[in-house]
Amino acid sequence: MHLPGISGLEVTERIVRDGLPGRVVIVSVLEDGPLPKRLLDVGAYGYVGKGSDARELLRAVRDAALGRRYLGSSVAQKLALSRVDGGSSPFDLLSPRELEVAMLLVQGLRQDTIARRLGLSAKTVNTHKSRLFEKLGVQDTIALARLAARYGLMDPGEAL
Repeated sequence: MHLPGISGLEVTERIVRDGLPGRVVIVSVLEDGPLPKRLLDVGAYGYVGKGSDARELLRAVRDAALGRRYLGSSVAQKLALSRVDGGSSPFDLLSPRELEVAMLLVQGLRQDTIARRLGLSAKTVNTHKSRLFEKLGVQDTIALARLAARYGLMDPGEAL
């Protein structure tokens, strides 16, 4: 999900944390990798791929409204297969904030811009960047973007 100034993960966390009415259903082109699981872990009630038909989206919204979780068929299959295949991702090691900083870095944003968007100091963003680079074993943002594309966190065509 690409939202101006904030990630879908952060929006979902805030909605759940603040106890806002309603439930979150994610519609995204990213159907595999760690992002669907992370969004569900922080409180999204549904996750469907952008290629889903209207009936599936309607079912996801209805189930979420009733307090039931819903996964689109292609998302559910990919999540299940990643479990069977032992498909862990190095991005699973990141905190939610580190993941958010990583996603903004691979979109080509500068650290000062990320700091403003997230309401953090530039030093804090730099600390998150250093920690996530160390955890992921990357040396620069280009390597980070390649890794993010490889693990399904972004469309490879969107990397930097």
